[in-house]
Amino acid sequence: MLGQAKDKSTTPQKSKPAGTKERAVIETTMGTIEIELYRGDAPKTVENFVKLAAKKYFDGVIFHRVSKGFVIQGGDPTGTGSGGKSIWGKDFEDELNPTTPSYKEGYKRGVVAMANRGPNTNTSQFFIMLRDIPNMPKNYSIFGKVVKGMDVVDKIADVEITPQMGPTDGKPNTDVVMKTVRINRK
Repeated sequence: MLGQAKDKSTTPQKSKPAGTKERAVIETTMGTIEIELYRGDAPKTVENFVKLAAKKYFDGVIFHRVSKGFVIQGGDPTGTGSGGKSIWGKDFEDELNPTTPSYKEGYKRGVVAMANRGPNTNTSQFFIMLRDIPNMPKNYSIFGKVVKGMDVVDKIADVEITPQMGPTDGKPNTDVVMKTVRINRK
């Protein structure tokens, strides 16, 4: 923020050199999901996700929401959809830059973006798109895309749910757990 000294530990890292890929590997109770992270498009969001993963914040956390034909959502350690925190201990701002490749591509199948309660309310919750939705409002910071394990995402999306936000949107009846989330750099 303007007028405040920057804490070096929370300053987003610069983009990785061309050719370097940074990936999150999520081992779930239903299989493995591998996500390519878009640090160049959303540096603060990726920094938050990577540091939370390094702290094992996501380990043992469930995917608390399945919205059939739309998204699966996780990252809330309370499992309720109302919890979560960032590495800064508070909400952080959206990264919605219209010039970035991910913003231009939009919310397509496999895209990973931050869930929020409104503008600039990002914490630890994220979602994975189940299909392309070209007209979805660009209100959610895109920070990656599934590159392996979309079949696992689809299996999670197919679990039975207890409807909460409509007949096809709710909490899985059987917990789908993120056993571990680790970051690989290639």
